[in-house]
Amino acid sequence: MLEKASQPIHKVAIFQGIKVRRIIHDGEWWFSVVDVIRVLTNSNKPAVYWSVMKTRVESNDGFQLFTICKQLKMKSNDGKSYATDCANTEGLFRIIQSIPSPKAEPFKRWLAKVGFERIQEIENPELASKRTRLLYKLKGYSDAWIEKRMRGITIREELTDEWKKRGAEQQKDFEILTAEISKATFGLTPSEYKELKGLKRENLRDHMDDFELIFTMLGERSTTEIHRIEDSSGVPKLQSDAKRGGGIAGVARTELEKEIGKKVMREENFLPKDVEKLK
Repeated sequence: MLEKASQPIHKVAIFQGIKVRRIIHDGEWWFSVVDVIRVLTNSNKPAVYWSVMKTRVESNDGFQLFTICKQLKMKSNDGKSYATDCANTEGLFRIIQSIPSPKAEPFKRWLAKVGFERIQEIENPELASKRTRLLYKLKGYSDAWIEKRMRGITIREELTDEWKKRGAEQQKDFEILTAEISKATFGLTPSEYKELKGLKRENLRDHMDDFELIFTMLGERSTTEIHRIEDSSGVPKLQSDAKRGGGIAGVARTELEKEIGKKVMREENFLPKDVEKLK
């Protein structure tokens, strides 16, 4: 049965140059089993290997691998999300035991490290903040930009928390509400904005300059305040608030553009091309 991850956080970890998809579900990391199979076996058909393996393990000792797996939606190479067999750190250790591979031991050590990161961050959120700051620093961002980006992350989290409390449940709800704010702030939805900048799977906000980040924050923080003052509830009302909150930022953006004589929205990516190649 497909389970929906609460507050899904999708990431890709790298083991010896091979991508392993993972997602936060119920406060812990869950990893794509097929990706792990690919790492350990170098198989060109890891899904087939996994299917055969489930049957083989069950017939040998009566243990059923599917009992330690959950189907969670993960993004595939085509950018779409599909139900994927996933296991947490404990479950993967059991699966690894059934796979003869010279990579088993180094993978276990790697798994223990990346699986424990989330536990550390839950117990001490400051670690997550420090890790994010360091990653941006290594990519070539300035300290001033990083401060704005981190503040924007906090404002965004406050807004999404309000949405969850006030009736937004599906990922589609969050996309619609975000698009309303962006459209009212910049005259572009996030997908249109990414197209303007020539981005594909990259994070749009990581390619915004100071003004773009500031107006994004203004639109989202204004929306949060409207929700709270009016005690809004239900997606239609939240959507109306989002349009108003984004409109406040949109008016401010328009006035600034009149004063400085140029558009705030930039076609260029914020990071220079030579830094982009390092990502």
